[in-house]
Amino acid sequence: MAEGTNGGTADVSRWTRIVTARPRLSLLLALVFTALAVVAGSGVADRMSGGGWQDPASESAYAADALDEQFPGARPNLLLLVDSGRPDGVDDPAVAAEAERLAGRLAAVDSVEGVTSYWAAAQAAGQAEAGPAEGGEAAGEAQGAAAAAAGLRSEDGSEALIAARITGDETRNSEVFDELAPDFRGEHGPVEVRLGGQAAIYDELQGTIQEDLLRAEIIALPVTLLLLIVVFGSAVAALLPLAVGIIAILGTNAVLRGITEFADVSVFAQNLTTALGLGLAIDYALFIVRRYREELAAGADPLGAVGTTLRTAGRTVLFSALTVAVSLSAMLLFPQYFLRSFAYAGIAVVLLAAVAALTVLPAALVLLGPRVNAWRILPKRGGEVPGGAESGRGWARLAKVVMRRAPVFAVLTTGGLMLLGLPFLGVQFGTADDRQLPGSAESHVVQEHIRDGFPGTPGGTIEIYVKGDPAAADLAAYQERIAALEGVERVDGSAMNAGAGYLTVTAEGEAVEASSQDLVRDIRDLGPPFEASVAGSAADLVDAKDSIQSVLPWAALMIVLATLILLFLLTGSVLIPFVAVVLNALSLTAMFGAIVWVFQDGNLSGVLNFTATGDIETTLPVLMFCVAFGLSMDYGVFLLSRIKEEYDRTGDRDGAVVFGLRRTGGLITAAAVILAVVMFAIGTSRVTNTKMLGIGLALAVLMDAMVVRGLLVPAVLKLTGAATWWAPGPLRRFHERVERSGFGEGGPRATGQEREQERPADKSDDLTPIGGR
Repeated sequence: MAEGTNGGTADVSRWTRIVTARPRLSLLLALVFTALAVVAGSGVADRMSGGGWQDPASESAYAADALDEQFPGARPNLLLLVDSGRPDGVDDPAVAAEAERLAGRLAAVDSVEGVTSYWAAAQAAGQAEAGPAEGGEAAGEAQGAAAAAAGLRSEDGSEALIAARITGDETRNSEVFDELAPDFRGEHGPVEVRLGGQAAIYDELQGTIQEDLLRAEIIALPVTLLLLIVVFGSAVAALLPLAVGIIAILGTNAVLRGITEFADVSVFAQNLTTALGLGLAIDYALFIVRRYREELAAGADPLGAVGTTLRTAGRTVLFSALTVAVSLSAMLLFPQYFLRSFAYAGIAVVLLAAVAALTVLPAALVLLGPRVNAWRILPKRGGEVPGGAESGRGWARLAKVVMRRAPVFAVLTTGGLMLLGLPFLGVQFGTADDRQLPGSAESHVVQEHIRDGFPGTPGGTIEIYVKGDPAAADLAAYQERIAALEGVERVDGSAMNAGAGYLTVTAEGEAVEASSQDLVRDIRDLGPPFEASVAGSAADLVDAKDSIQSVLPWAALMIVLATLILLFLLTGSVLIPFVAVVLNALSLTAMFGAIVWVFQDGNLSGVLNFTATGDIETTLPVLMFCVAFGLSMDYGVFLLSRIKEEYDRTGDRDGAVVFGLRRTGGLITAAAVILAVVMFAIGTSRVTNTKMLGIGLALAVLMDAMVVRGLLVPAVLKLTGAATWWAPGPLRRFHERVERSGFGEGGPRATGQEREQERPADKSDDLTPIGGR
């Protein structure tokens, strides 16, 4: 390999010698690592949880934990829907006897507490009514018991509920549910039982996601391999990116398995592991293998080609991985473990993909040499020389057309992207529930029966945990003040027990609609003379929104600052990092507009087979922003690094943009299409949030690669003109020191004449210059 004279090249040369010194040993170690990762990561899905959307430090979380510990019956997470199938309905003596037997069996299960049922409540109501006629307390008890019984019986009398709480964390809930479900589900004498409640929903979510993930991998892997063969033309070159992806995915599963030992991890994170593991590994491997083949075609020997590839494309991969990892790490700032789980998975898979691409891949390329082009499946196209004069001519023409009419393209493209994002202005935030699952899922069916056939607002109650020993008069006055609030249907109370009690507020509206959220705020504003904390679905949503709003500015600032710094280190320009951040944000508008138009408003719900709820789960936009921003910056780094490489060589601003788009346009498009295929495969999930994640990210990736990189970037860089590569003296000198230290590409800038001598193949380029011939 031709060695440069500066320190940067020498450092990179040492790295090349390290990773290629014993290539067979490197590949053997990679194989051992993969085998160990398979063992270490086995069973990781069984240790993951289905929740994680609440802020554990919020008032609603505190109240929920206190109620679950002291009053298990106040917040049941397991529901048995008992279908009588008889003319007399659930009041039939045979049905009642069987239901009471089932309730007794359920109460005997370990880790199950607070068992109640329609039949027990009806019996309590009867006994209370039979008590002394005088006395407001007895009358209140009778009224409360009757209301409880009514809420557990369907309006047509054909169905009723047995409710209980499985104690412990979500992992324990899933274990207990799996043990008891076969014994209670199905026909029992005169009744048929179906299982619902939060424990059942989380259990079905976990199982459905695992099945869907397997199906997505079965779809994505062969399609991805086929696309890679089309891109490279040979099976050997196509298999290399897949190998890097498999290493990253299996390694990340092992990392997640370790994290589950000391932290909660959402089961949804596995989808991101597969998508990013394949997507980014393919991006990085595509970039490295493509550059390696260019150098071979230019006459370099395999070791020299690997050295040049690591010095250029390898550096780009490093910057890209750091940028994506920073975007994903911002989710660590949020308290919800749903978001933190994606940070764990994302950071691990990005870094493992980059490490494999910068260590395992060079070793394989040195061993393969020219055989990287072996096992050609598609016939060689005329003039096909990887990176030669005939490649990317269409992209070069596009760049020149765009730069001739830069203001027009900049305004029209920006306006179009903002128009696509307009639906997001009407976004409504909500919480995930059973409607995430397909309509055939048992827990979804149970909750639908409760929503449609039972009185009141099942699942929409607001629980208030009362701590201390308040005076009876103060507690009664507090209940009256709550009952007087707008939107309250009924307030039920419990007797104080060991310095604690609770109230249940039934709202007139749906569980988490705006009026229920306003009611939570109104109750909190009452300020009783004792400690009262509010829980429930609406309270969870209020606290989640407040939590996200308080952290989001800091997360965004972290992403922007880190991106600006990394792009300055890559380019040496002050302006380009700001341009890249703004263009990245624009590339996400179509994604955000689409998720509201499709998933909130329900357009295409029939085609995509999901249940629209009229809102978007609160954490999803944050997750999609962090992931999509990182992926968009990934492609931006690929393009900008090649533009800078050419600008450093020639000093020609416009020519560098044309050259960069010509060399990377097809590569970025191929990478985006392959990643979109993986995302669309994830989007075939039967779970709505996963479907939204996959389809939304696929749209963002395609929009960024084909619209932003192809149209906006050349237009904006043309408009910025001489300011594009400017930096103040101190920053310029700092960047030069960084370049010489080995973190940059280094190398002196060549003149246009030297470029022609170095790249004789490009002399055949007969494309019309931007300013005409």
